[in-house]
Amino acid sequence: MTRGRLRVFLGAAPGVGKTFAMLEEGARLRDAGIDVVVGLVETHGRAATAALTNGLEIVPRATVEHSGVTLSELDLDAIIARKPELALVDELAHTNAPGSTAAKRWQDVDTLLDAGIDVLSTVNIQHIESLTDVVERITGVRQRETIPDHVLRAADQVELVDLVPQALRARLSAGEVYPADRIDAALSHYFRLGNLTALRELALLWLADDVDSALGAYRAAHEINDRWDARERVVVALTGGPEGDTLIRRGARIASRSAGGDLVAVHVATQDGLRDADPGVLANQRALVERLGGSYHQVLGQDIPEALVTFAKASNATQLVVGVSRRSRVSALLGGPGIGATVIRESGDIDVHMVAHAAAGSRAALPRFRGALTVRRRVLGFVLALVGGPILTWLLELVRAPETLTPTALTYQLFVVIVALLGGLWPAVFAAVLSGVTLDFFFIAPVGSITISDPSHLVALVLYVAIAALVSVVVDQAARRSRSAARAGAESDLLATVAGSVIRGENALQALVSRTREAFGLVGVRLLRGREAVVTDGEPADEAHTTRLPVGADATLELSGRHLEAADRRALGAIIAQMEAVIEREQLRLAAEEMLPLEQTDRVRSALLAAVGHDLRRPLAAATAAVTALNAPNMDWNDGDREQLLETAEASLASLSGLVTNLLDASRLQAGVLAVALAPTAYDDVLLLALDELGLGPGAVHLELPPDAPNVLADAVLLQRVVVNVIGNALRFSPADEPPVVRVSTFQGAVELRVVDRGPGVPAERKDDIFVPFQRLGDDDNTTGLGLGLALSRGFMEGMGGSLDAEDTPGGGLTMVLRLEERRGPDADEPQNDDATAEGNNH
Repeated sequence: MTRGRLRVFLGAAPGVGKTFAMLEEGARLRDAGIDVVVGLVETHGRAATAALTNGLEIVPRATVEHSGVTLSELDLDAIIARKPELALVDELAHTNAPGSTAAKRWQDVDTLLDAGIDVLSTVNIQHIESLTDVVERITGVRQRETIPDHVLRAADQVELVDLVPQALRARLSAGEVYPADRIDAALSHYFRLGNLTALRELALLWLADDVDSALGAYRAAHEINDRWDARERVVVALTGGPEGDTLIRRGARIASRSAGGDLVAVHVATQDGLRDADPGVLANQRALVERLGGSYHQVLGQDIPEALVTFAKASNATQLVVGVSRRSRVSALLGGPGIGATVIRESGDIDVHMVAHAAAGSRAALPRFRGALTVRRRVLGFVLALVGGPILTWLLELVRAPETLTPTALTYQLFVVIVALLGGLWPAVFAAVLSGVTLDFFFIAPVGSITISDPSHLVALVLYVAIAALVSVVVDQAARRSRSAARAGAESDLLATVAGSVIRGENALQALVSRTREAFGLVGVRLLRGREAVVTDGEPADEAHTTRLPVGADATLELSGRHLEAADRRALGAIIAQMEAVIEREQLRLAAEEMLPLEQTDRVRSALLAAVGHDLRRPLAAATAAVTALNAPNMDWNDGDREQLLETAEASLASLSGLVTNLLDASRLQAGVLAVALAPTAYDDVLLLALDELGLGPGAVHLELPPDAPNVLADAVLLQRVVVNVIGNALRFSPADEPPVVRVSTFQGAVELRVVDRGPGVPAERKDDIFVPFQRLGDDDNTTGLGLGLALSRGFMEGMGGSLDAEDTPGGGLTMVLRLEERRGPDADEPQNDDATAEGNNH
């Protein structure tokens, strides 16, 4: 049986029109003769969406009984029995009710595909599992309904239903997405313009990446190895010289010529040779690259052209931008082909741009000697000794005379020094021995034989070879020192780049691991704790090409690819030391966080003692004075005085009782032993009890309560205390002619109670302070208790799984927002659905 095809309509947010687009496509395919059924569609009460189902066959939903509640879900068996060509199944990330055939709707869809039925479905970008952390940082909402990435990647077609944020907010304001009582909360929270813009960008980027992956899979399946320029990827080579800014801007212009072009800058820190890269210039150029939307990389390389081309090919670059050489023509003539010429020769099908700049050809000096004597230089030294020796002998033979022996010997000595400068020790020793034998055979009597008649000539010959060897040793040691200095400079640049990544706020361990892979040209790098990978960059290789190094006491750095040389290990050791410091710092941070509650408890305990000495003294003294006066034997009180004293004592004791209760509650909150009994609770009931406790009449508070407001999961007693406290504060600060407004609305799977006043409000920098125990705004009012009210209220709300926050009232004033989980069924296991997590599930 041929497996069905899955087509998914992807949206950036609820309300963009995914379901509408799916139904329109279903109707179009029906008109084209395709057998189409509606498996499950959520219209969310939108008339325009519901109208599109007219004319489409709808498979009745299955009913599922759960804890006394009847829920409706997709009838999988009925659709398979009906066996249409195409089924429309809305909300791919939906969680099925307990007792259903599968836990998630995408699993139901997979079963339909296995049965050979094509499926059209919908999903929002925030449901993709790998993006939940990103979406939470953008919106502040944690998604509870997710779909694995591989499910969506495996879809035969993913189609973006796009709507600009301004148009979506206009639809929301017009009541085309949510009911009227939820519009204000939605616009001020999840559907803020910045949120919608970020979610739209996230959806576009995900789809672009999906298309890129699909293109790669197609090329692999058809064994296409040639580079396809579907998207420009421009690599800019930086030397650290002044021409870098020109190259970066030219590269940015090239990348911008095609949609989605990438800009990548790379600096190769050579492992040998004298280098003139200015760290300050490189830092400025890195900042310029990042401002232009590109990324900066630094790698170590023995051969700069080879390292550049390898990096460009690994990055799948289409263009490589290189500056024209700064060497003069004389330097270029004597020093051979430059970096640019070599890159052009080795680049293959990557286009290379040689960019002219003001510093091109400005160097007049001869090429500098490379500090490390490469194999090529040693070979050239032997060649010079073999070829130059006979030529020099022939030339000297032409001018030979008895008095020219000393100049001849010095000429050979100069030749050996030249060989030493070019090829180092062993070519120089070879040239010295060869020159000594030639000098004896052709110029020292008896000529034509390798014999020495005068012993002083033998001493001279030994000294001649010794001097040549000593010169060669000096040259070789100088080259080694230069190579070591250059290597140290390259390592310093690498470590500076790594440190800069951490300082700029990048994830420290991720930055260290990523730069390690780039710098040493590895296939993959992983930081392991035990057998678990903490940070990964690249792909692991087989065991034969894997090196493991310890990082601290309980971590391991796994390097996949080539085996590192001894010189590489020194730089790697410094990076590992930084990793150990980062891990230790993280452990210290976690330890400090564990100690933070103890510190906070100590502060609260100190505040409690101070409060007992200050705030409890006043009601206790008043009650004591009233009772003492009543019991005075020599005082004759009339009925009015006696009643007033009794009222004073009663009020003081009641105040004292409330203060003690608050103190005990604060202690329980700090100790984490506050008893909370959660149950379905109606805000209406709690509000009536709270208003009765406050003794408020009908006009004291303006109520806006929807008739169908859902219950919340809360402790009714604690919730009543919170509501009393919040409304009491609003009454205290509201003008007499503008009573507080109490409004209930639903949003994001929660029910919000908003207490709005038109008082003086609270400055933005003091909003957090009002929730701190023993804080009164201004600290100058000693008649309103301990300052525990809002602190306790927030603690009660958090203990019930909710929140209490302060917002500015538009036009002036303060709005206190009580947010609790929406409760639609009697059992805690009933599936909960977020408005932001799904567009809604109306069972």
